[in-house]
Amino acid sequence: MFLHLGQDMVVRMSDVVGIFDLETSTISNTTRDYLAAAQKAGRVVSISSEMPKSFVLCRDREGCTTVYTSQISTSTLLKRSGFPGEIPAQGKEKL
Repeated sequence: MFLHLGQDMVVRMSDVVGIFDLETSTISNTTRDYLAAAQKAGRVVSISSEMPKSFVLCRDREGCTTVYTSQISTSTLLKRSGFPGEIPAQGKEKL
């Protein structure tokens, strides 16, 4: 199964580590530092020239990580991914 990130970009769902809202996740210094390091290493792919709303962290079969910034919201990407909703934390079941 594949996830369409916008424009002509698709990634394998098995490669997706996480889908993150750019506005809320970059409040954390750790996330900002990670994104800056990924940008410096050339591992950030900007899908559109529009203002990004989300980023998708992927790890390929060789273990290389890539960050894709997308103009598509996290809720739309989540719907496209086929996940029914929130994934419960390990060891805790959603009631």
